[in-house]
Amino acid sequence: MTDWLLPFLCGLGASVISAWGVGGGTLLLLVMTLFLGVDQRTAQGINLLFFLPTALSALICHWRGGYLDKPTLKSAVPWAVLAAALGAWAATALDVEVLRKPFGVYLLLSGVSLLLPAKK
Repeated sequence: MTDWLLPFLCGLGASVISAWGVGGGTLLLLVMTLFLGVDQRTAQGINLLFFLPTALSALICHWRGGYLDKPTLKSAVPWAVLAAALGAWAATALDVEVLRKPFGVYLLLSGVSLLLPAKK
């Protein structure tokens, strides 16, 4: 019973944090790789699957609220699909060790950017 309890609680916590807009997926990646012993590629795949329903619910809420700029959306979606395809290819083609360092730098820079005051 305890084999599923900790991962379940981590996923639940990440869901709540994601609903607040804090970035639960990034925290979920860290928990899976550092504490649950999941290899990085599997953790990234789980994180992408975790992202789909949260992104869909956010898209629906923004659509209902009238916050989507349709011309921007039409120009951004093709580039986003291309970037996602290239990222998926890179994640499967490159060695995990090659991916760890840039991802670590990204997380470090993301954390530092949160500490800096926002520009107006």
